[in-house]
Amino acid sequence: MARRIRWLGLLMVACFVLLFLQLNNIQVVKAHQYANSPNNPQVITAKFTQTRGSIVSADGVVLAQSVPAPAGSTYKYQRQYPTGALFGQVTGYFSYIYGLSGVEASYNSDLLSHNRPIKTIGDLLATRTVTDTVTLTLSDKLQTDAMNILGGQNGAIVVLDPTTGAIEAMYSNPNYDPNPLTSLACAAATGTGSSRKCTETVAGQAFQAYNTRDSYGYNPLTSLAYQDIFPPGSTFKVVTTSAAYEHAPDLVGAPMPYFTCIPPQTFGGQTTPLCNYGSGGCGGTIAEMLPPSCDTGFAYLGTKIGAASMTTEADSFGFNQQPPLDLPHSSFQVSQFLQPNCYQNAEVFLAFSSIGQKCTVASPLQMAMVAAGIANGGVVMTPHVMSQVRDSQGNIVQTYQPTQWTRATAPKTASAVNNLMTQVACCGTAAGVFPGNEDVAAKTGTAQIGQGNNATTDWMIAFAPASDPKVAIAVMIPNQALSATGASVAGPIMAQMMADALGGG
Repeated sequence: MARRIRWLGLLMVACFVLLFLQLNNIQVVKAHQYANSPNNPQVITAKFTQTRGSIVSADGVVLAQSVPAPAGSTYKYQRQYPTGALFGQVTGYFSYIYGLSGVEASYNSDLLSHNRPIKTIGDLLATRTVTDTVTLTLSDKLQTDAMNILGGQNGAIVVLDPTTGAIEAMYSNPNYDPNPLTSLACAAATGTGSSRKCTETVAGQAFQAYNTRDSYGYNPLTSLAYQDIFPPGSTFKVVTTSAAYEHAPDLVGAPMPYFTCIPPQTFGGQTTPLCNYGSGGCGGTIAEMLPPSCDTGFAYLGTKIGAASMTTEADSFGFNQQPPLDLPHSSFQVSQFLQPNCYQNAEVFLAFSSIGQKCTVASPLQMAMVAAGIANGGVVMTPHVMSQVRDSQGNIVQTYQPTQWTRATAPKTASAVNNLMTQVACCGTAAGVFPGNEDVAAKTGTAQIGQGNNATTDWMIAFAPASDPKVAIAVMIPNQALSATGASVAGPIMAQMMADALGGG
């Protein structure tokens, strides 16, 4: 009996020691971590009792700001987005319930109230709590143009400067207005007087509505422009053409066989014909095939280049990796070539992937970067939405310095592909889209999708002026009729967007 009491005593001592160690761990070792945890209610409350820095567009329009909370609110400030859904998918939201997204999340440390560095004796006597203003590269004018041109239809437009990577417009439908998500108002309550209790908030109702996918599976909270991927169709032939110049130069001038449909068993694993869009026949050299966008010829070319070289070239343009965009990342925004588990060593998958089908998917941002890479002499610049950060006194805290992301092609290759894309614009599938006096390089894309390939996703990528590129653009419109094409659907949108971006709109 005495032995059992001794063991029990030792066990209780051990428990007290463990309790003592854990209390010290919580109250001393991890005190700072817990005190500053974003899940700490006091930290959350503090954020809403302090003002927050503004987000403004490149042309000076306020996109996000802190305003006094409505009378009777628990907190002092509420976030407001004056342009609503126009920039919602870029600015994101700062919500008491749902946290942060978009620029609000990426540049939270700048936007939060923080202590100003002490530089002078006067700083010791002045209020040191300041907020910074984040200025974006996006233009309110171009973003508004993109919204108006796209109209109410689903799709995305991305406009960027190929020499710096600055995103000048990035708009997609469906989208959302972040204002309701930041609301502190009660939408439904029970009880009366002091017993009245909020059962549903305005923010909660809005989040539930926004977080519901439409009939095509698109979520307004997820931007189609950079957080979703689609078959790029023939716009990917720009990458396939570059792969030939970079990795298989002997194939550049070699004629590909003439086909209307490539019969089954031509490629390993092929069980059905691979046909040209519209069932026309074509073949020949790259220079002969790119303007009319010959599917059979480029599918054949891709298999001749080989999976290893095609993958290397796609990777050089940014496929199969997370783009370094300064917005919160999502696994769904990684553009893919022969990824994942799709290739299975079957040659037919390489054939289809080389024309932007089957195992190739890309975001509109990625395809804008493909156009920009060719426009910029083969260099893809890091895409970004932040231009500069200034403190409350107007002093520059941070200015974005353009940086190279990848070297997609040699300058000689980029020049050659540039010339071929100008042929597409003047005399190929994009002929008639742009005014005759406009110096544009372009590539159309029409990807067959759906059960039995009964619908299309329609694309166009372009840059201008082709001789001295200033802007690169991607337009993507999903779920169109089978008879639709990149030129007929995305073309008019591209033409107007290009004119506006070059200052003619």
